[in-house]
Amino acid sequence: MPAEQRFSAVADSSAPPEACFALIADATTWRRWAGPMIGRSDWDPAGGEPPGVGAVRRLGRPPFVTREEIVAYEPPTHHAYVLRRGLPVRAYRADVELRPVDGGTRIEWSAVFEPRWPGTGRLLAFVLSRTVRGFARRVAKAAPGP
Repeated sequence: MPAEQRFSAVADSSAPPEACFALIADATTWRRWAGPMIGRSDWDPAGGEPPGVGAVRRLGRPPFVTREEIVAYEPPTHHAYVLRRGLPVRAYRADVELRPVDGGTRIEWSAVFEPRWPGTGRLLAFVLSRTVRGFARRVAKAAPGP
């Protein structure tokens, strides 16, 4: 079995946790703030009621679109999702913790996964960690602050 991989990203925002959470939790906003890799961001009608637990968001740039199921929805401090389709990984779970800090928010985005193919874990962890770091920085900047 391929080795489990972990990574995390941290970014600080001048916006309150509620503003950061609102962007992260709403699939329809991702295409506006998440960068060039996200040309499509919406909800899969086959999932649960958006934006809560069980809802499935679709993110990406066709034909490379992921499906992520929301597994924790605890405004404004915790949002988590698991990957259902779209990347060569298994057991991918990401948790986003939002903590108030000095007039803003610390965004702590961590993930764990197993590579689908042996020998690809470190490369996938590198690519995915850079992607998630970009998401954390972009949401920190995009969230409306004071």
